[in-house]
Amino acid sequence: MRLIRGIHNLRPDDRGCVATIGTFDGVHLGHRAVFQRLLGHGRALGLPATVITFEPQPLEFFTPDHAPARLTRLREKLQAIRKYGIARVMLLEFGPRLAATEAAVFARQLLLEGLGVRYLLVGDDFRFGRGRTGDYELLRTIGTQAGADGFAVENLHTITHGEERISSTRVREALYRGDLEQAERLLGRPYRIQGRVGHGDRRGRTIGFPTANVDLHRRVSPLHGVFAVQVRGLDAGPRPGVANVGTRPTVGGQGYRLEVHLFDFDQEIYGRHLEVEFRLKLRDERRFGSFEELRRQIARDAAAAREYLAGPAGCNADRVT
Repeated sequence: MRLIRGIHNLRPDDRGCVATIGTFDGVHLGHRAVFQRLLGHGRALGLPATVITFEPQPLEFFTPDHAPARLTRLREKLQAIRKYGIARVMLLEFGPRLAATEAAVFARQLLLEGLGVRYLLVGDDFRFGRGRTGDYELLRTIGTQAGADGFAVENLHTITHGEERISSTRVREALYRGDLEQAERLLGRPYRIQGRVGHGDRRGRTIGFPTANVDLHRRVSPLHGVFAVQVRGLDAGPRPGVANVGTRPTVGGQGYRLEVHLFDFDQEIYGRHLEVEFRLKLRDERRFGSFEELRRQIARDAAAAREYLAGPAGCNADRVT
């Protein structure tokens, strides 16, 4: 998959494609359906499929203190998009310059002059350009007025799985409630977070539960609490463990952190890149009156996680999707 970082990095052979535009946070089943439809049109026209997305996500620019929690960091999003057969990703930096660009100028410069789009697929609530004035109707007008050099636009309506509406917001809501089963139904896979192991305060070692501190690469976590997890990136298969996602109120922590205790494992893994798959929420995070009380609770959490992961439901996590 070719990653194009900005319009200025376009090459002549990037012209001529079918495309879709969006944030694609989580790359859930609805996004997968978009990609499949786009790839079908690409095959019919003999053109590659291009996904146009933004970094940071628009709401992270406009309302950084109130933007929704990210489901996927950029690296995870690109890996998932590549997995579904997309040939190119156009990554646009969302900053003051892009935010101030008039919708018609954006469409002409990027879609017509830059990518040479022949078919465009957008969501039914898609808005773009300065003041969010651009919409499906404007895109259709611009695509038609360009004649033979223009593009057709298709309005992709809400995608459902059974009777369940699929959206990034629904996934976030499920994760916030700790409903990992619903999140998995909407995503088409268990929820996972990737990150590199960094140095922590090493308090876990003092109570017999050393942890790997995984960088979340996001200001706010979409889930919080204590979980039974499977961790990939150390061996051929997944390793079981128990993880806490939160602010560590017992030690006066600040900011969200993902801490993972791996069962029957005692190696230095600083700098390793891990993928943590969340299998079952055990409880919410809470403040304890002492480290001894915390130690006893972690021991109970670890025992519960071991039991779950050794059972049929936990064993199902061995699949890779």
